[in-house]
Amino acid sequence: MPKAMPISAMRTMGPEMRRPFFAFPNNRLAMNKDTFKLEFLSRPRKYAFVLSVLFLHSCVGTSQKKTQQIIDERIAVGAERMDLYLPQLHGKRVAVVGNQSSLVGDVHLVDTLLAVGVNVTKVFAPEHGFRGQACAGEKFSNEVDEKTGVPIVAIYGKKNRKPPADKLEDVDVILFDLQDVGVRFYTYISSLHYIMQACAENDIRLIILDRPNPNGHYVDGPILKEENKSFIGMHPVPIVHGMTIGEYGSMLQGEHWFSETEDSCLLAIIPCLNYIHNDFYELPVRPSPNLPNMSAVYLYPSLCFFEGTNVSVGRGTETPFQMFGAPTLPKSDFSFVPVPNAGAKHPKNEGDSCFGVDLQEYGFKKMRYEARLNFDWLISAYQQTSDKSKFFNSNGFINLLMGDKKIVEMIKNGTSTDAIRRYYAHELEVFLGIREKYLLYPDFKR
Repeated sequence: MPKAMPISAMRTMGPEMRRPFFAFPNNRLAMNKDTFKLEFLSRPRKYAFVLSVLFLHSCVGTSQKKTQQIIDERIAVGAERMDLYLPQLHGKRVAVVGNQSSLVGDVHLVDTLLAVGVNVTKVFAPEHGFRGQACAGEKFSNEVDEKTGVPIVAIYGKKNRKPPADKLEDVDVILFDLQDVGVRFYTYISSLHYIMQACAENDIRLIILDRPNPNGHYVDGPILKEENKSFIGMHPVPIVHGMTIGEYGSMLQGEHWFSETEDSCLLAIIPCLNYIHNDFYELPVRPSPNLPNMSAVYLYPSLCFFEGTNVSVGRGTETPFQMFGAPTLPKSDFSFVPVPNAGAKHPKNEGDSCFGVDLQEYGFKKMRYEARLNFDWLISAYQQTSDKSKFFNSNGFINLLMGDKKIVEMIKNGTSTDAIRRYYAHELEVFLGIREKYLLYPDFKR
């Protein structure tokens, strides 16, 4: 079973710390320098000692070089490159857009800033809250952080998406540091949209501390159509956009997508070090409650389609977004029963046996290498459901997720995956041309 990521930071970050760095050539994550220590505790005899010292000197020299090479090549996220942004915070009143993923090493960004004397006046918290514990869609209130005494202001919910002017009166600079997963309906990029709006309207400087995109090694899916715009899709981009949040912010600015006018904000981006889009970057902590490991992160873009249907994706289990099933699908050897838990207080199909497919191993071992959306699971489930008229939710949520209602019509009409891909191929190429203008890192090979 894929290893679960912690809700918050811990000293050893990510599953790769327990397997050779070279296990996957392009597998990368942030590593602590103090992970690599060499200790020699034995006491050989005199002559053996001389030979051993000569041998060990050679081995240690080689080992130290390899260790240093790994350290030099490790990915450093924007938040860790404090020499690039701390000078811009001197004497300023600073707000942070952050959550549990906003880490400098294994210490939270807010704690780090306060420790070096930065005047942090407030935190803006996106969906799931500052601690990342609120369920999907769950509203939460403004509060004061118990540890630091810093006010926390919610920027989630229809009335709270954009910070009002009165919440920005004591702010000169906003630091934006959220771990995105590179998917259009993952709402952190929508929060970025409104933060950019607020900064432009109030002459506030915005600094994005960039982080790698764990799904940044491919681009796929239909482009969002205007009629399907919502908080889970605000811009004409595909489902998997293949950009870091810093690159995405640069695109919002350059294409004037965050404002109906020609307004722009005072934007700076602190890039990652040693990151390329071909890397498989493993997250040190879960970015939201129902993405507990990398298998879920890789499967999320494809399985989230089921959120617009009567099929469960495992919310209310220990392995959300690593399976799908419903009482209305044919009985099979695999089933699960959703029950309320910390990440899903009222899960879909609560208490019912859901029959379907277990994808826990598939996500980590295969999905990331396929580097494309999987429509087959949705098509197959629709074809096998006992009542097609009730498969898609009546509220049209599937159209907001898909971004193009024509895709849903094609699925209902029995269209193949290949035909669906051909349908959106041209518009995807157009987007790739736009995307290329804003890339900060070497791109993946197409």
